[in-house]
Amino acid sequence: MLVGTPAFAAGKAAPPTGDPARATLLARATLPAYTPAPGPPTGAFSDPNNGMTPPYPSQLVLGISSMLPDGKGAFWAMPDNGFGTKGNSVDFLLRLYHFTPHWETARGGAGTIDVGQFLSLRDPDHKIPFKIVNDGTADRLLTGGDFDVEAVTRTPDGSMWVGDEFGPFLLHFDSTGKLLQAPIAHPSLKSPNSPTSADGEPTTVQGSRGFEALASSPDGRFLYPSVEGRLTDDANPFRRYIYEFDTQKNQYTDRSWQYRTDGEDYRIADMQSLDANRAILIEREDDEGPKATFKRVYLIDRRKIDADGYLVKTEVADLLNLRNPAHIGSDDPAGGYGLGDPFKFPLQSVEALLPLPGNRIAVMQDNNFPDSAGRVPGKTDATEMIVIGFPKR
Repeated sequence: MLVGTPAFAAGKAAPPTGDPARATLLARATLPAYTPAPGPPTGAFSDPNNGMTPPYPSQLVLGISSMLPDGKGAFWAMPDNGFGTKGNSVDFLLRLYHFTPHWETARGGAGTIDVGQFLSLRDPDHKIPFKIVNDGTADRLLTGGDFDVEAVTRTPDGSMWVGDEFGPFLLHFDSTGKLLQAPIAHPSLKSPNSPTSADGEPTTVQGSRGFEALASSPDGRFLYPSVEGRLTDDANPFRRYIYEFDTQKNQYTDRSWQYRTDGEDYRIADMQSLDANRAILIEREDDEGPKATFKRVYLIDRRKIDADGYLVKTEVADLLNLRNPAHIGSDDPAGGYGLGDPFKFPLQSVEALLPLPGNRIAVMQDNNFPDSAGRVPGKTDATEMIVIGFPKR
């Protein structure tokens, strides 16, 4: 089995070790770009692209921004707000879908993903203090017009915490997807997309650069949300901040960390804890296909700070240069860029990361349906999931 229970639950996932140049593709599975799901039509306010023409007759699964293991070899996978903006995603329902991969490995395999049941994110108890799209309904299903959900983590009590970009907010849901309390804003962060912004009020977070990553401590006491991009009042374009939230006190602590990116507009795209101090994260640019130059996984330790006050980061894997001696996925899609040996993951929004037992990690991407076409020009990318292994030195 290539996946297991969460690191905090089983203690089996370890930090990847070994030479990043030896990081090897072990398995791959893909989900077609157009994958319908039960529910009302969606995409009425979105634009056509790459051969896809809205509106669509049902809900769509779309690409994935964050995922959780289910403990049985499958995953709960969470798309973001839908089609990219508040205005064009009001008919996209926020959910987590159950994904079961049928891996292609060196021994063969289908390389497909089955989509099962889903959890609907909703607010039937009226915890949200501002108007939402489905305000007058009983279920109050949340949509991409309400929140831009980008990261999810699960704590030992079974509840889920979600990082949002519009506030940016922390959202606390029970295991079924029901909101447990009002959205929690950071005391000094506000996006231009925040529903609580007054006209003319200054903002500190760039649009669509809120909480893209969210990790939790093994005991669930602390959350570590990270902004995706630089703050608007920060003269240093390379600096990103990671914050600390105390779930027992239900408030932010006074601790934060500075992370330095390799490029001015590079983003922290996901982050997962390995233990109480260490985490792995994705740092990426925003290009795709042959233009993609930087998609990497790093290890950080919140106890290790360099002379300039930034977290020390150690490269784990270069997602644009993975060993693939078995030529896994070389024909899917036909003529696709980056397939073969080395294997490249040149997809624009590489946003989902999980540590796995046995010195492995899983990586997945948001295909920005229907806009991203990193494999074949003019063809919307499938949603891809890969498992990377790290031979020891």
